[in-house]
Formats: sequence, structure tokens, C-alpha cells
Amino acid sequence: MSIVKIMNYAKIKNYDIANGEGIRVSLFVSGCRNHCKGCFNPETWAFDYGYKFDEDAKRIIMAALDKPYIAGLSILGGDPLEPENEFIVYELCKSVKQRYPDKTIWLYTGYLWEHTAYHPIMKYVDVLVDGKFIEELKNPSLRFRGSSNQRIIDVQKSRGTGRIYLWDGENE
Repeated sequence: MSIVKIMNYAKIKNYDIANGEGIRVSLFVSGCRNHCKGCFNPETWAFDYGYKFDEDAKRIIMAALDKPYIAGLSILGGDPLEPENEFIVYELCKSVKQRYPDKTIWLYTGYLWEHTAYHPIMKYVDVLVDGKFIEELKNPSLRFRGSSNQRIIDVQKSRGTGRIYLWDGENE
């Protein structure tokens, strides 16, 4: 993990039901090299788009998570696992889990589980939505992802097993 301590973000949504189970706080980070055709958020491709992620942004997220009806935090973008973003995202996930251990963290990335399974951030992530968005595989009926190649992975169940366990809510 490279140590870059500056990250931009496009927006923070205090109430989001589209990017994970339950009512969630969502952080849309800036910076993505995938440039997926048909991306719903192409402005977040630029690493300098939006606002600097600072202590005020972190306070906004933590205050929003403090509400009992908030299920957790979703981090998407852009791509949270781009080298420029990973350190700050790691620190944020660590802080969230320390303060709110019962809230879930969902992370969306174009990287595959096979390349992220041993990333230090996975210690704090509950659910990973992996894989690039592929417009030709777009399916609006899918829950919590845009294209059928993307997987919703139960990170804690999968870690260290050599297997991928899909999120239990997948077939609900």
C-alpha cells in the first residue's frame, strides 16, 4: 500500500439505499483509471475532482453514521483502491470499525477479489463489490451492482479461505 495522504471526493450522501443493504452513508471518492464505458459517474475519474477529503469530511461521515437507523458506510467512486486513495480509505474504514463495530462497510472497486483479497483494508470491509462495470453486461434488475460480471463478496467469510463466498443477501 503506497502512502498518499491526499484524496479528493465527489460527494457524501447521508442517506443512500442504492449502494448496499439498508440505509447507508456513501462516500464517492475521486480518481479512477478504469474509465468504464457507460460509467454513471465519469466526473470521478479525475483524481482532483471535487473536494479535499479532510477532517471535516470525516466528521460529516461519522456524524451521519451515528444515527441508529444507518446500517453502515459504502465507499465507491471513482475507485477507492486506486493507489492514490487507498491509504485514506484504509484509515477511514479503520476509524469507522473502531467507533461503529456493528455497522457494515461496503466497498466498490474495479479490481477483482483475486487482486485485493490480501489488501490490508479488507480487515475492515464487510462486503466487496468487485469488477469493472461492463456496459454490455448492464442489467438494471441486479441488486447493488451495475453489470452481471460484478460480484458481491462476503469479505470476512472469504478472507483466508482460498474461496469466494458471495454475500448471503444475494438471493433474497
